Amino acid sequence: MNSNSPPNNIGPLQKREAKLAWRMLAPTIISIALVVILPLLAIFWISFKPIGLADLRPPTPSAYERIRGDLTNAGDKAILEYRLRNSSRTHSILDVSMSDIIPSGLTILQLDERCSLDGSKLSCNLGDWEAGYNEKMQMPVTANQVFIDSKFNLNETKAKLKGKTSSILFNFTFTFDNFIYLFDAREFWGVIGVTIFYATFGTIGALVVGLFAAMLLNRNFRGQGFLRGLFLFPYVAPVIAVAFTWVTLFDPFSGSANSLLIQMKVISEPFNFFGEKPQALIMVTLFEVWRYFPMSFLFILARMQSINSDIYEAADMDGASPFQKFYYLSLPQLMGILSVLFLLRFIWTFNKFDDIFLLTGGNAGTRTLTVNVYEQAFAISNIGAGAAVAVVIFIILVIFSIFFFKLLSKEEGL
Repeated sequence: MNSNSPPNNIGPLQKREAKLAWRMLAPTIISIALVVILPLLAIFWISFKPIGLADLRPPTPSAYERIRGDLTNAGDKAILEYRLRNSSRTHSILDVSMSDIIPSGLTILQLDERCSLDGSKLSCNLGDWEAGYNEKMQMPVTANQVFIDSKFNLNETKAKLKGKTSSILFNFTFTFDNFIYLFDAREFWGVIGVTIFYATFGTIGALVVGLFAAMLLNRNFRGQGFLRGLFLFPYVAPVIAVAFTWVTLFDPFSGSANSLLIQMKVISEPFNFFGEKPQALIMVTLFEVWRYFPMSFLFILARMQSINSDIYEAADMDGASPFQKFYYLSLPQLMGILSVLFLLRFIWTFNKFDDIFLLTGGNAGTRTLTVNVYEQAFAISNIGAGAAVAVVIFIILVIFSIFFFKLLSKEEGL
């Protein structure tokens, strides 16, 4: 047995410390479960259900009560009307019953055959209501002076309805129809391709620009602090403001970019940067690079400033060129932070919604998976399909993360 190996026995002090550590971590674990795991499970649950936006509410019976006619004098006759409706157009309600209080002085002349009257309490067994059920139940009434003098408002005693129904959201009926619907659509594969292009080149571009910006400012000169703050502007500025600025600058009719290019005779007619393929996708990718390179710049600059300057002095003495110093000295030191930044930025860019939605609305070949989630769930009210797209996003990112960590571990092993 190796004498340097740690002992297998854990003492009572270590056990108490371990229990204390788990107790201290319990609030964090519970918070993560509530904020992350439960919504994720809910998305998986909904993705296997053919559920629309209207199905989020269970079917409910409703009744609107009113008197049709003029009851101004004792003995006048009118119609007591109940407008009955099933709120769902896809699901039925079973064994619907209604109860209501008839105000004093109002007499029902002829009851509906489904109803009975006990004193002033009206009870009705309305049977089963199919999806989209709508009916006007009418009963003739007459009023005496007591009712007329009271000026009674029927809304003061609203009719109460009950029924049996099952919500599609909470039952245990599952289907793969949402995923079949998605993958049968030819455009969905194009959406995946657009998302991968946008996330990959947006991430790489942000890292490359951030790296060059960090190299530029990794030295002391006058105005260094001002430039560092200026480089952070794209990241800290409100996204709606900078997106509107880009759309205005590159507008084909009133944008400054088109006017400048025409005056320089680079183009002969206005160019629709955000309205046509494929330049719209290129433009939103460039916007992603411009907006998020400051984050990479900050992390890379911090790592650069922690590198010992002695290795660069030794390289200068050996006659190394600036490129050789960067490739053989700086880059190996930066690979760790670059790997972490690539992973985080790829995941965040893959999940990005607001930038593309504000710039193009997902038109002109810029529809990504996150925009597709919005369109499926809210534009066409197919919540199940929207959740299925979200599940596809999650699976792709999990596969990417596993592949990334395996590749990273192999590189470290070398």
